[in-house]
Amino acid sequence: MTEEKKIKEKVLMVRRVAKVVEGGKRFHFNALVAVGDEDSMVGIGYARANELIDAVRKAISKAKKNMFKVKFQKKHRTLPHEIEIEYKSCKLILKPAAPGSGIIAETNLRSILELAGYTDAITKIIGSTNPILVARTAEMALKQLETPEEVAKRRSISLDLLFGKTK
Repeated sequence: MTEEKKIKEKVLMVRRVAKVVEGGKRFHFNALVAVGDEDSMVGIGYARANELIDAVRKAISKAKKNMFKVKFQKKHRTLPHEIEIEYKSCKLILKPAAPGSGIIAETNLRSILELAGYTDAITKIIGSTNPILVARTAEMALKQLETPEEVAKRRSISLDLLFGKTK
């Protein structure tokens, strides 16, 4: 099995930044990129360079290095549980959704969730909608998700006891 199995790349944001110097303006570029295999692996990268192509290439490289595995619900590809996370001035709420409802999210967040392999999710961004903050907050949220089996193991209890089923 190859390490890079059909990794898809999505450029979330590109910015041209100008620095005013004595001879005029110097331009630099920033790029935010998400990569994923649409089957539980996703990564986010941010890079800067003097040329646009170099910035995107560096961001893709960083995203591939920072890839991580996400968790799904057993029955279908949605979030295992609701999560609310705050990072700087961006608050993000991610909720599981019923099958067939799709991903209801802002465009960059939708791309990240699709590249991770989710098909159904409901999201809400409160506060800053800066793409870099939203991407970092989404990354933190996805890393904190746990399956019911992991929660039961961490608490040293059975799944039945976790869900309140007593025999």
